[in-house]
Amino acid sequence: MVKDFAISDNPRVQAQLDRLGALSLPSGRLGLEVIHALLARLGDPHKALPPVFHVAGTNGKGSTCACLRAMLEAEGYTVHAATKPHLVRYNERIRVAGELISDDLLADLLGEVLDLGEDLSPSFFEVTTAATFLAFHRIPADACVIEVGLGGRFDATNVLDGQAACGIATLGIDHKEFLLVPEPGVPADPLCRIAFEKAGIARPGVPLVTQAYPAPVTKTVIDHAMKVGARTAIRDCDWFADIAEGIAYRDRHGDLSLPLPTLAGSHQADNAALAVAMLRHQSQIAVSPEAMAKGIRAARWPARLQLLGQGPLTALAGSRKVWLDGGHNADAGLAIARFFGADEAAHPDATNFADAQQVSLPSRMREGLGVGQSGKFHLITGMLSSKDPAAIVAPLKGKLLSLSVVPAPGHEAHSPADIAAHADLPVQPFSDVEAALKALPPEGDVLIAGSLYLAGEVLRLNREFPD
Repeated sequence: MVKDFAISDNPRVQAQLDRLGALSLPSGRLGLEVIHALLARLGDPHKALPPVFHVAGTNGKGSTCACLRAMLEAEGYTVHAATKPHLVRYNERIRVAGELISDDLLADLLGEVLDLGEDLSPSFFEVTTAATFLAFHRIPADACVIEVGLGGRFDATNVLDGQAACGIATLGIDHKEFLLVPEPGVPADPLCRIAFEKAGIARPGVPLVTQAYPAPVTKTVIDHAMKVGARTAIRDCDWFADIAEGIAYRDRHGDLSLPLPTLAGSHQADNAALAVAMLRHQSQIAVSPEAMAKGIRAARWPARLQLLGQGPLTALAGSRKVWLDGGHNADAGLAIARFFGADEAAHPDATNFADAQQVSLPSRMREGLGVGQSGKFHLITGMLSSKDPAAIVAPLKGKLLSLSVVPAPGHEAHSPADIAAHADLPVQPFSDVEAALKALPPEGDVLIAGSLYLAGEVLRLNREFPD
């Protein structure tokens, strides 16, 4: 299991992070019993939260959460938000009343939960989820936006009841070692199984809002929703969003004309549309079309096709642009390829992906403002050994000037030989990103991609700390 911890320059926070670092998911234990027991000792804070927007998915759930938070805040609401993973500081995971959690509050909450639940042998994720819900309960706010961590059915956040709305973003194959473990009574088809796990967040009477999927996958979602009594709202059935120069959204409540996000990549318009649909299909908190439009333009989500600013790292690249993306699976690779103008057909799974997502043609064809519109570019990548080494490299065949491979900081990573097996040009190994940037030829812009851990290190080195 990849550990997802952090370091802090605050000694009180670091002491608790060290305690978290000793925790892991006990082998063979899946279920929600421990998180329920832990929360019960804390007074069940998750049962008294402001209206919650709960978002699952393979890709796009973090960006959907960012759009939800921005739209709610544009309406004037105070919003708690829980997203994962962090990029530079653990504090990024917990946003309390609009601000990143302070070091003192983070240390206090983690210590309280760890002390109270030590005999339960909780996992890292159970402790941090309980601490998050405790913060959201104790500090007033108007709404909560909560991202699912892994899957949905057994994710530690899946103890909530009475959410305002649940959402499922793009589906794809990822975390196979956890989400595709053989089990009686679950779908055999891999994508249907992923959908089954994500749909596990559905709750009685709560709208379950989704993107469009292939018919068997949609049936899996609907079947589970019906079993628990959730109300589905599925794209291209219950709501529609045509993406061109803007987002032409429509549902039973009427039509909206909304702007495109400032977030780079055509897929971000689809994520914004899902956030709009979640707001439109719930009744606990009102958000005007004007606030939706303002929020779509204001939403930010670091390390997702982010154009880096001036800093110590980008100074090594001279005048060229340096883009950063933490994508690490096939769906993310295809989204990057579309943005940079690469041919989706270069990837062996491109056709299946296009059929699976059923996203409107204008959305899929509209390229970003990226390097690909002006020519080829350099790729610097580092990928965890648990990820598919073809995911990022294969969709970019024919677009690369050079391919550099660096380690994924603090984690076991694919070797340059692993990456080279899926590339159409020679691979150059480097000890770190700085060395790779210094060695690049003088022309051509740069993309750094393949791992959120690598993305976090890049942001740290360039002193662009998410806030």
